[in-house]
Amino acid sequence: MNVRNCKKCGRLFNYIAGPPTCPACREELEVKFREVKEYIREHKITGVNEVAEACDIDVRQIHQWVREERLEFSEDSAVGIDCESCGTMIRSGRFCEKCKAGMAKEFGESIKKPEVKKPEHKKDPHDNPKMRFLSE
Repeated sequence: MNVRNCKKCGRLFNYIAGPPTCPACREELEVKFREVKEYIREHKITGVNEVAEACDIDVRQIHQWVREERLEFSEDSAVGIDCESCGTMIRSGRFCEKCKAGMAKEFGESIKKPEVKKPEHKKDPHDNPKMRFLSE
């Protein structure tokens, strides 16, 4: 059993996986997420700082949700986050499409496919490429 202290409140809890926060804090964060999402729906053109202030949540948490692709910036937004690989401005996630494609290609190339051995065709000693005549 893996017991840890919650990163937010300090309470002990049985840690299984994911961020080191207790179930109560995780639920509280989920409630905040729904609140932020609803605020964004109601106020379509708004900035991250305004959302954070209105919903009483840390800007870093909003950025974390964007990185997790739970939220994304609109297409016409001048604001975005940087691709962790090349620094290009993206709407959500960690990497731009170009970097994702490059990584997928590299991963595919790193996994070698087993070579299928072709069965060797044994030559029949009576098989001769020379001309033959059939006898009647």
